[in-house]
Amino acid sequence: MTELASKAIVTRGLTKVYKSLGARPGPSLEDLNLEISQNEVFGFLGRNGAGKTTTIKLLCSLLRPTRGEAFVFGESTRTARARRLIGYLPENPYFYEYLTPRETLDFYGRLQGMKKAAREAEWEKLSALLNLHDIADQRVRSFSKGMRQRLGFAVALVGDPPLLVLDEPMSGLDPMGRRAIRELIVKMRDEKKTIFFSSHVLSDVEQICDRIGILVKGKLSVAGRMKQLLTDKINLVEVVIAGINEAVAKSVAPKSESASTTEGEFRFRVANLDAANELVHETRKHGGHLIEFTPVKESLEDYFVREQGPTS
Repeated sequence: MTELASKAIVTRGLTKVYKSLGARPGPSLEDLNLEISQNEVFGFLGRNGAGKTTTIKLLCSLLRPTRGEAFVFGESTRTARARRLIGYLPENPYFYEYLTPRETLDFYGRLQGMKKAAREAEWEKLSALLNLHDIADQRVRSFSKGMRQRLGFAVALVGDPPLLVLDEPMSGLDPMGRRAIRELIVKMRDEKKTIFFSSHVLSDVEQICDRIGILVKGKLSVAGRMKQLLTDKINLVEVVIAGINEAVAKSVAPKSESASTTEGEFRFRVANLDAANELVHETRKHGGHLIEFTPVKESLEDYFVREQGPTS
C-alpha cells in the first residue's frame, strides 16, 4: 500500500462493459493500467467514444468497474475517503439555476462539513482565484458557458482536494476562456496539486501537460512524457525570403515542395535542412534575404493522428 500511496492515481486492469440490448456489448474501457505521479499535469486524450469520460467516472466512483480496480493516493476509489481527495469538474457542470455563485459555494462547503467561518473564507479565496466577485450575486441561470466553467472549477476546489479530475475543461470556451483555464491548471500544479484532465484541444495539452496518455477504442495506446513520445525528426522546413521576384522564386521552386507569396515575400516548404540551406544560398545570389527559417517537427496532433491507426 505504501507504493500505491506514493502515486496520485493507479489503475489495474480497469475495465467497463456497458450492458445493451441486441448486439453483444463490447468494453468501453479495457484493461487500463495507468500510474499518475503526484504533482503532475496529465492529459488524457482520445477520440469521441474512446473511453475518456468512462475512465473519469470510474475514478470518481460515479460508475462501478466491470473488473479491475483504481486507487487515489493509495485509497480505493470505492471508498468515501478517496472521494474526499478528488475535485471533479464534469464536461457540462450542472448547478441549481436559482442559486448564485456565493450560495453555490456555500452549499458545497456545507456538503464538505465546513463551518460558517470556513465557508466564508473559502468563498473569499475561490472567488478571488476564479474572478467571481463581479458575478457573486447573479443567478446561475443567466450564466454563459465560460462563467459556468469558472464556477464549476471553483466547486471542484472546495475543500482544497489534492487531486483535480477535469473532463474537457476547455470545451466550448473562447480563446480567452481557454487561456484562463490553462493558467489556472498550471497554478494548481505550482500549488502541489495533481491534475488529470481530458481534452480535444491538443494545442492546450501540448502547452501545459507533463505527461499524456492516448486511448484508442477503449485501450491505452501509449502513455509518457511528450518529449519522449514526439520525435525530433524534422518533417519539413518553412523558409520565407524577401527581395526576389517571381522569376527567381520559380527558378528555385523545384528545390521546394511548394511556394507561395504574400506582400512581396515568398514562402517555401522544403523537405529537409540541406535542401532549405541550398534554397537560401540560391536566392541570396539574386539579392534575396532571409526572413524566416523554421524547422517543423512532429506536433502532438500529428502524433495523435498517427496513434489512431490506419483504419480509424
